[in-house]
Formats: sequence, C-alpha cells, structure tokens
Amino acid sequence: MARLFFALWPDERARGELAALAGQAARRSGGRPVAAAKLHLTLVFLGDVETARIPELSRAANGVRGAAFDLSLDRLGAFARAGVAWAGCLRPPEELLALQAELERRVREAGFAPDARAFAAHLTLARHVREPLAPEGIVPVAWRVGSFALLESARGEGVYRTLAEWPLAGGKT
Repeated sequence: MARLFFALWPDERARGELAALAGQAARRSGGRPVAAAKLHLTLVFLGDVETARIPELSRAANGVRGAAFDLSLDRLGAFARAGVAWAGCLRPPEELLALQAELERRVREAGFAPDARAFAAHLTLARHVREPLAPEGIVPVAWRVGSFALLESARGEGVYRTLAEWPLAGGKT
C-alpha cells in the first residue's frame, strides 16, 4: 500500500517564504513547523492505495486539462480540530477550483474514493498546534502554478516522493 495524494508544489522562492511563515506560525501557535521540503497544497487526498493501482491514477490524471495560473496565499488561519495552522486564499483562483474539481471527478470515475471533505485551498504550515490562530490577512506568497503532481508519503522516511507530474497549458514542459 502507498499513501497517495495529488498536490501543487510551490516554486523555490515561494517555498522559502512559506518556510519562514511556517516557523512564525509554529511559534505563535505552539506547534511544529512543516519542513520546507514538505510544503505543498493538496488537491485530492487518496489515502492508502494498492501500489498496483498507481497506473490507474496516472491514467485518470492524464485526462486532466487546465491552464497554468497564478496562486496567491493571502490568509493565515487554523483548523482547530485537526491541530494545524495554514496559509490559504481569501478568493481561490477559478483555475485552481476547476483543476481540483476535474481531478477529483476523474479519480472517482476511475474507481477511487478520495477524501470526501469539501476542498479548502490551503497549505499546512504547522502541525500539533496548541493555540489555533485566528484568521488574518498576510503579505501574499505567490507563485505561478505550471503543473500538478501525484505524491507518496513515504512511511517512516518523513518525506513526500513525487511519483508523476503533469504540466498545465502554458506551464512546465
């Protein structure tokens, strides 16, 4: 079994800004910052999937069409029950919402059962927070989204491994 999800990776500049923000959020909330190399925005969480079915996920993602877009994280907040602090969007771009919806639809059509929670565009900055942060505006952290990826959470290694990546029109080649 593999623990899988589709996600967006920030570019290097945004990753550095988000890592600094993660440290600040962790200090303010009494949590632990997410390592810079693990900062991502989840599009579709699948959980445990049989490794033999990974090619089916790739085929589902192959059909996803979308254009590159600018993403700006301009809000800081927390999910108290989950114990996480996050950076998110006050108004998520339509291209992000369309990409997420199409990817989730195709994954479901391929016979997978992704997380049923409604999509909330956010990037986890800190875990195990003891004092949730009230929602607030932040200096935006932005990057050009040119692709999305299928990631595996490598058990016991503390890393996320990119299994495949798909370019968006006008994005990475």
